Formats: sequence, structure tokens, C-alpha cells
Amino acid sequence: MTDSVSSAEAGRIAPGLWVALALIALAAILAPVLIVRSAPRIVVDNDRVTLAEVRKPKRVVPQAELPAVEPVRLAELPMDEARRFNASIPFATGSNPAARPFFLSGAADDQARAVDCLAAATWYEAGDDAVGQRAVAQVVINRMRHPAFPKSVCGVVFQGQERSTGCQFTFTCDGAMGRTPSAAAWSRARDLARQALAGYVYTKVGHSTHYHTDWVVPYWSSSLDKVAEVNTHLFFRWTGWWGTPPAFRLSYAGAEPVIAKMARLSPFHSTGGDPAALAIEGVAVPVDPAAIPESAIPQPVTGEAKNVFHAALDRNMGADAFAALAIRTCGERPFCKFLGWTDHGKVPSAGAAPNPGQIEAMSFSYLRDQTQGFGKALWNCNEFKRPSPVQCMRRMPMLPAAAPAPLPETDPKRVAAPEGLAGIRRKSDVLPPVVTVPAVQPTPAVR
Repeated sequence: MTDSVSSAEAGRIAPGLWVALALIALAAILAPVLIVRSAPRIVVDNDRVTLAEVRKPKRVVPQAELPAVEPVRLAELPMDEARRFNASIPFATGSNPAARPFFLSGAADDQARAVDCLAAATWYEAGDDAVGQRAVAQVVINRMRHPAFPKSVCGVVFQGQERSTGCQFTFTCDGAMGRTPSAAAWSRARDLARQALAGYVYTKVGHSTHYHTDWVVPYWSSSLDKVAEVNTHLFFRWTGWWGTPPAFRLSYAGAEPVIAKMARLSPFHSTGGDPAALAIEGVAVPVDPAAIPESAIPQPVTGEAKNVFHAALDRNMGADAFAALAIRTCGERPFCKFLGWTDHGKVPSAGAAPNPGQIEAMSFSYLRDQTQGFGKALWNCNEFKRPSPVQCMRRMPMLPAAAPAPLPETDPKRVAAPEGLAGIRRKSDVLPPVVTVPAVQPTPAVR
């Protein structure tokens, strides 16, 4: 009897044990799978990062430190996971003020190059979509005003284009420019670019300097303030002071580099194989500041905090390239003064300030003062013909010296003429002749 009961009980317990064993086996199989799927992905591409790197905490860059502009690096995530991650990042709280209007200036060819570079950025980044294009254009202009980026439209758009994974706008280095917009689409993109460069402000993105599509996750995604969403693009600004309106205080350089990659789209960027083809009154093609070699950069004037440069300029590089050389020389200095002479004999000696004659002979000047939101390049238009007088150094006309005041009647040196001889002076009465002395020329205004 006992044996039969024990056997029956064993029969009842056995199914439960089998279920437990089955669950343990299933957990042993699923646990590694879930761990692998949820772990940050390890990638081999240099332009991609792990999800753990993306989830780094925000770092607010202090005002005394210029934010770094890093190459674009993406987390290795499928599109659906990237969209879920992007949606989990909240929008920044507080105000999102609109940027100030920007008005393009400079030579006609420089303006045309700027329009075409901006049009290319908007079309390749946002397609033939007016809203997306306006948002992209506003980011380009915001960057141009920020001290962390180049000071020309083309310089901003094509920053890092020479590197396969270091470009700021991916279309400039990923082969996308092999596609050409239709004539109608290109015309629309250029019209919107002109509007953006003539004061139109797309207010929704505020002072954004970064953006990306919602199906990718750049490594900086969670370290900046997300401020806007336009179609499938998300827009970001730097945290802290560098994302506020006072940080966007620099001025346009006034010159645009020729971009070889734009030659298929823009005649203003095409030399046709001849560097002189785009010459303006004998001025050679301007160059990208980043392309100027280190050996061409002059040394700073001693005793002035390494912010002042006196340069001997090469006429063969072209007047338009002087601005690129000045920008390359000044680098990221918040204050910088660059003075140049094509007459090398007029360059001041080391450590000396220019004298009036050297100032009169100056060929080019560039002044940057970030505290005043100021940056301006000027040329000696007696030496280089410029298409606009706003690019010319101011030259004050010669003014005659004032005539000496007449001696008072009571002065003992004055002897009265005899009666009846009015208008006749004795030899001692004759005043010294008035001599016109050229006035010393003032320092030309460097704006």
C-alpha cells in the first residue's frame, strides 16, 4: 500500500518539475539574447560611436572657452531604434528667441557664390521642400555669426569637405553632389537662399547651430538643447551662454572662397581650368582660408598680446584672397588686427607702429572685435579697384592749413600807415605770406 501511494505521488509531482525545468531552459536561452540586443553596439567605423557615448551627460561650455566643432559621428542604431531614442530626448524649456536678420554685402561675385553655396546646402540637406530649406538656411547663417565657425557662407557650408568623415554638412563629402537638382528646383533653392541672405528669418529654429534627421543619432544629440522639429529634422543649440543671442555677435567676412565642388552647379565657382577666369579687374580667385598653408601666416607684432599682424602681401595671390589670409591668420582670436602692404618696403619694422606714410601706403586691413560684434575687411581702392565703396579704406582729402590770425591793432609790431596812404604798408607792416601746409593724413578707419 505504501509503495503504491509513493508511486502515485511521484507521478503527480513529475509534471511540475518538468515545467520548472522547461522554464529554466527557456530563460537560459533568452537571457543572452536580450542582453545582446539591449547592450550598446560596438562598431568599427571611425565615424560611428556606441550608444553609451551618445548618452553622456550634458556639459555646459563656459563663456571663456570656445565650444569645439567636432566631426559628425553617428551611433550604430537601426532607424526605428534611432527614432525612439530621439523621441526620448525632451525639448528644452524656456524661450527660443529668433535670430536677427542678416543682410549680405560685398562684391557681386562674392554674393553670387554665397547664394549658390547656401542654395546647395538647402537642396541637398532638405530636398525640394521650402520649409526644410528655410530651416537649413537659418542654421547656416547662425553658424556664420558664431565664433566657433567660419565667417563666410561657403566656409560654413563646406567646412571639413576635404575629409571623408569630417565634413559638417554630409553632402559635401559623401558623394551626394553627384546628383544634380532640376533647373526648376535649383531656381527655387536659389530664390530662398537670396531671401535668407536679404533679411528673411526662419524663427522656429531660433539660434540652432546643429540639426539631424530623426532616423540617425549623432554623438552630441543628448548633450545639446533640442529646440525645434521641422518635418523629419531635429534642431539643437549649444547649452549655456554659447546658445544665447549675445554669442552670435560676429560679422560677415565680406569675401567668399571658390569651391571646386560647386563648379557643376555655379558658374561663379567654376574656373574652367584657368585660375584667371574668375578674376575681377585683375584680382585672382579667392581661396578658402583653411587652404592657406601655415608657412604663409605672418608672425604677430611683439608687445601687443599677439593680436596684431603686419604682413607683406603677394599681389599674385589676388586682392580677394587677402581677406582669407587675414581670417586664417587671426584664427579664433576674439580681437585681431591684420594690416598688409604689397609694397614690402612699407611694412613697419618688428614691434613698430605704422607711421603716417606707411598708413597711406597700406593695401589691406582687417579688424575683428568680438566684444563689439565687429569684423570688417577693407582695401586700398587707389591700388585695388573694388565693386563697392563700402570695401574701401577712407581717405581724407587734403585740407589747407588755416591762415594765421591778424595781429591786433594794439600790437606794437603793427605800425599805422600815414594818413592819406590807406592800403600802403611799410616794409615792417607786411605780414608773412600764408603758406598752405598739407595736413597729416589720419589713420584710415578699419571697420
